[in-house]
Amino acid sequence: MSDLKKKPLFNENGDRDVINRKMINGNTTNLNDFNNMKYGWVSDWYRQAMNNFWIPEEINMNQDIKDYRNLSEAERTAYDKTLSFLIFLDSIQTANLPNVGEYITANEINLCLTIQAYQEAIHSQSYSYMLDTICSPEERTDILYQWQDDEHLLARNKFIGDLYNDFQEHKDRFHLAKTMVANYILEGIYFYSGFMFFYNLGRMGKMPGSVQEIRYINRDENTHLWLFRSMILELQKEEPDLFTEEYLDIYRDMIREGVEQEIKWGRYVIGENIEGLTMNMVEDYIRYLGNLRSNGLGLGSLFEGYDEEPASMEWVSMYANANLIKTDFFEAKSSAYAKSGALEDDL
Repeated sequence: MSDLKKKPLFNENGDRDVINRKMINGNTTNLNDFNNMKYGWVSDWYRQAMNNFWIPEEINMNQDIKDYRNLSEAERTAYDKTLSFLIFLDSIQTANLPNVGEYITANEINLCLTIQAYQEAIHSQSYSYMLDTICSPEERTDILYQWQDDEHLLARNKFIGDLYNDFQEHKDRFHLAKTMVANYILEGIYFYSGFMFFYNLGRMGKMPGSVQEIRYINRDENTHLWLFRSMILELQKEEPDLFTEEYLDIYRDMIREGVEQEIKWGRYVIGENIEGLTMNMVEDYIRYLGNLRSNGLGLGSLFEGYDEEPASMEWVSMYANANLIKTDFFEAKSSAYAKSGALEDDL
């Protein structure tokens, strides 16, 4: 496997010809030229991501303060642990995206990665706001660091975290491709599974502020998912030797492992103890997500019989519908109406 070249920051001899631009190992000038882009989809992505601007503190959490204390023990435990997991994911995303960007030699895609890193930081801010509102400082600290102390949560985090660390140790094309696939799993399976728990609280009439925060985050993550799928598909065109059947099997196994990790987590934190959810529902949904993401990369279905959204989980898509989300910042109140056309999760 050939070495991966880190792009120079200043490159006076960079190639200005768009035709010669490459995802990796290109000769980039690093000039952000919005009128000359090789990857045509970037323009739509960039404008959509910029239209997704929102402010976490604008969402009213007053009802959540009351609801949190009235959650069942199982619901509150699941709330805390799921939030701890999501906090960790967004934090590691914020830290890792610049590492990926150092080796991406298409400047328009680096613009997208920069916006994604900014949005991941906003997500961390939103989780902090949620905790600051409903918890004592001691409870907040305990929730923030459960991912270190809970062996089940730590094992779930290590799968993605170790893949990211592998790229720090092995700066080659294959490990970059694996990091991209890991990002895709994180954005498209881990996040979505976590969001599902909050949406279930919402349909039970609980924690409406938390649900609204998650819906905004979900809308952003949908664009991030689209970004990394597009990056992987472009890399497949430009570096086909990274996508031989041998390597495709590795990427499929990564997605399978991500699904199995999520199912194990569901058994631990949800089980049969959460009103509105059963493990059959959770497992069906996670395997459906696995097939959805695998097919999005052209890898085919991994779980027979799970190509359609489970009827028992159709409410998840209704809550996650990005086209029904907007906040009126001038009146400082939350509502559900379309700010702009938004991406559908058909990935």
